[in-house]
Formats: sequence, structure tokens, C-alpha cells
Amino acid sequence: MAVDFPKPVIHGGTGKRQRENTGKNLLDFSASLNPLPPRFAWTCDPGCLSSYPDNGYSRLKERIAQVFHRDTEEICVGNGSIELIRVFCSVVLSGKKTYHTTSPTFGEYELSARLTGAVATGSPETATISFACNPNNPTGELYTRAEMLARFRVASSHGGILFADEAFIELADPSCSLVNETHESLFVLRSLTKSFAVPGIRFGYGFGDPELVAKIETARPPWSVNAYAEAFALEAFSHLNELELSRAYIVKEREDLRKKIHEIGLQCHPSSVNYLLVDCGRDAGLLCTQLEAHDILVRDCTSFGLPICIRVAVKTHEENTLLVEALAACVR
Repeated sequence: MAVDFPKPVIHGGTGKRQRENTGKNLLDFSASLNPLPPRFAWTCDPGCLSSYPDNGYSRLKERIAQVFHRDTEEICVGNGSIELIRVFCSVVLSGKKTYHTTSPTFGEYELSARLTGAVATGSPETATISFACNPNNPTGELYTRAEMLARFRVASSHGGILFADEAFIELADPSCSLVNETHESLFVLRSLTKSFAVPGIRFGYGFGDPELVAKIETARPPWSVNAYAEAFALEAFSHLNELELSRAYIVKEREDLRKKIHEIGLQCHPSSVNYLLVDCGRDAGLLCTQLEAHDILVRDCTSFGLPICIRVAVKTHEENTLLVEALAACVR
């Protein structure tokens, strides 16, 4: 029997696998992580490993509630932001529902929606869920708070929900966030992965209407946030203010990287975050292969529907220089 089952979404951040496969110390620009994350000491009591985590994550939610001035009943947590996308969709889109996304954007929205049997619609005015990635991945475009509120009003006007994915907003401009807005037609997703450069921790969190959050917490697999991730998160939330230094560094290095990429004949889309979408004017897959020969990994954006584009992270000045040198060698 033929079943229209979707294929997995392609992601960046393949550095670990590529290093293991090749034995080379590849420089990974395909993962868009904070190049200057806050550094702090943190520990996980080994005794925690002999007990199951508190599946309600009461202490963790209380900490998040203090930081963002929200009620604990409005907070959900998960094993990375993708788990919360999946669980959210399973709760909200069960049955014959519809979803709306723009293109290009993060592919997990569509995949998670399709896994529920939901159907895409080109109309946010009728969609059960409208997904908005802010800043957008892979373009780096940052929507203002006013623009996001306008999207929210469209969703709420017909009883839909705006799903605002703010995984990168702490590295762009937090004043554009909707995290302080409370409404049954709004869900805001956050992540520590990008801001603190800890993809191995796997920790995401979200804010929504208490009734919706209760359903998400019920549908989420039990104990999905492990003791190490919880311990890191509890400490990390005390260092969010230090991300101001990260944002200033990213602005400076992003502009420098953009200029240098332009000088070698490639065009960068305007970006407000720690990555650049680069129009290479040639087959992205071939260019990625050529860059690998220079021990550089970048994100092939063919899976975003952009076959002549790559996405590159903004890293340290020294690392960015190596990227530009490799790009120049490949495109000359």
C-alpha cells in the first residue's frame, strides 16, 4: 500500500559525523551557533543520575517564570525545540487541520504538521496554525515586533494560533520578541542551543495558553529533559544578560564577513542574526563539496528550495577569515 509519508528534514551541524567519517578536523559553518557564548561554571550532581527527573520540571519552570515574568502554567519544556514543534503539532493539528508557512523557512514546521495529517494552505487567514520563524532561517530576516503582532492578529481573528519560533532571537534583537504577550492564539518557542552554543544539551522551552501547555506536557514523552540538560539550563538562565556582548560581536563580525564575501563576487542576503544566506550563482552542492576539500562545512540550501545558495554561520574573526579564503579559492 502506497503511503505518502514525508522524508526527514535535512539539517546542518554535521561536523561531528563528518569528522568521524573523514578523520579531519573540519571547521563547521553549517551549524549557526553563538561565536561568543557566555562562559560559566556549572555542575550536575552525580546523585541526580540515580533518580528520574521531576517530570513536571517544577524548579526549572519556576526559574524560567522568574526570568520572563510568566506563570509556570504557561511554560513547557522539551528535548530541544524540535521536540516541542512535534508535540505542539500532534496536539493542535490532530484531525483534518491546516497549516501555513512561508518559504524559505525551517523545514521542521512542515514535516511536523504533515506527520499529523494536516494540509498546507496558502492562506494565513484560514490556517489552524501559522508558523513564523523570527529571525527567519535560512534568510536571517528579522521581523519587527509590530510585524509579528500583525501576524498574531490575523491568526487570532479566526481562532487560529500563531507559532512564533524565536530560537535565534537572543542573537538578533530580543525587543522584537512576543514572549511577554499572553493569548490563547499565540505560542512562542525558545531554545538555549543557539545562544549558548550547546547543541549537545538539547533543551527547548515554550510559552502558551495554560490549557494548551497542559496538553503539550501530557503528550511530551516523560522525562524528556535529562538531568544534565536541566542543570545547565538552570544556570544558563542566570546569564541571559551576557548575550548583549554576543550580539555586539555578531554585528561586527557579520558585517566584516559580508563585505569580504561580496569582494570575492558573491552576494549575501541582509541578515540580522549570526548567519548569512549567500547567493553563489552556481550549484550549491558542488560548491559544498569543493569547500569540504578545504576542510570547511557550510549548509547547502537546496533543501530550502535554494539550489544556488549556501548558509554560513558567523564565527570568530579568525575562523571567518578561513572561510573567506576557502570560498575565494573555490569560486575564482
